[in-house]
Order: sequence, then structure tokens, then C-alpha cells
Amino acid sequence: MPKAKKSGAGEAKESKTNTSLRLERKTLKALKVRAIEEDTSVQKIIEKLIEGYLKKAAKRES
Repeated sequence: MPKAKKSGAGEAKESKTNTSLRLERKTLKALKVRAIEEDTSVQKIIEKLIEGYLKKAAKRES
């Protein structure tokens, strides 16, 4: 049985799923520019922000 491919964060590729969101055109453009400046991807920036938000919310609940 073939092993799951690893993503950049070391997670199995199958553990990720697709979603979509709607952003203002200027917001997405600024986000793309920022990603290029930081040599990263829009996906990684958004994922990092969401993870931080969820950790902060979990701390408030405990």
C-alpha cells in the first residue's frame, strides 16, 4: 500500500480538504503581494491565522 504524501507541515496530504471563501478583490491582491514578499503562499498565511485564532479561542474557554 503506498504511503501518504507529506505536505509542507509534515501532515499526510489526505488530512487536508478544500474550502472556498470570498474576499474583496483588493484584500486578496494585498494578501498575494504579502505572500510573495514573505516567500510563502496565501494558503499558508490563512492557515496560520486560523490556527492562531483557534488557539486563542481555546485559551479563553479554559
